[in-house]
Amino acid sequence: MKNYYGSLCTEMYEFLHYYAPEEELAFYLSYAKEGMKILEPLCGSGRFLVPFMQRGFDIQGVDSSREMLEKLKQKAPHARVTQCDIVRYRPNGSFDYIFVASSSMSLFTEAASCKSVLTAIRRMLSPGGVLVFGVDTVRCKHEDDTGYRLIATAPMTEGCVLTLRSKNRYDEKTQTQFSPGLYELKKGNQILQSERMDFQTHLYKLGEMEALLSETGFSDIKTYRSFSRKKAVDNACEMFLFECRANSRQA
Repeated sequence: MKNYYGSLCTEMYEFLHYYAPEEELAFYLSYAKEGMKILEPLCGSGRFLVPFMQRGFDIQGVDSSREMLEKLKQKAPHARVTQCDIVRYRPNGSFDYIFVASSSMSLFTEAASCKSVLTAIRRMLSPGGVLVFGVDTVRCKHEDDTGYRLIATAPMTEGCVLTLRSKNRYDEKTQTQFSPGLYELKKGNQILQSERMDFQTHLYKLGEMEALLSETGFSDIKTYRSFSRKKAVDNACEMFLFECRANSRQA
C-alpha cells in the first residue's frame, strides 16, 4: 500500500525519528494558543502530538496507520486519536488550528488527492482558523542507479536486527519522488519477517501549492522557506512552509 506505515516500517520510524526536531516543534507550537481546539492530521506515532499534550493544549490526532497509532498510545494512553483516512474523518465540531508536520502533505502525490485533503481540512476549520504545514520541494529530488542500498540498521529485542534498504527514482513529468523501501527483521542470517513500502512524495515548485490552497477556500496565504519564517522567493530551498486561514466566505 502506497505510503502506509506497517509494523516493521513503524519500528524503524520510531528508531530514526522518536523525537520531533526542536526547531520544527517550536515552529508549530508558536501558533498554538490557550483555549484553541487543535488537530494534527497524519499524526503518526505522536512525536509532535505528545509534546502538545504535555504542554496542556487541547489537541486531537488522526492517522490511517493502526501500527503508528498503537505506538502513540504506548507513549500517551489518554491521547484522543482516531484511525481514519483524513478525507473520511468526521470530528465533532471544528478546530481553531490544524497543522501537518514533517512535510507529510507531500505524501499526496496527485493534485486531485491533495485537493480532497485540503478541502476536508478546510471544512474542519473554524471561520478564520489557521492551517500550517510543510512540503518538500523539487530541490529534494534524488536518483541513483545502484539499486537497493542499506539505509539504516536498528537493534531489536532477542538479538534481532531490523534493516531498511531503499532506492530512489525521480519522475520529472509528475514531480514524483519514488523511494521504495524493503524492511527485514533478521536473527543472524535468518529473515524472520519482511515488509515493503511503496514510498512516494510529490515535490513542489513555488506557486503550485498556493494555487491549490486558493482553489480549496484558503486565504491570507504565506509561504516560508524556513522555520524562522523567511519568505520563499524561488525553488532554491528544500521545503516550503505554508500558513493560511480558512476563508470565512466559504464557511
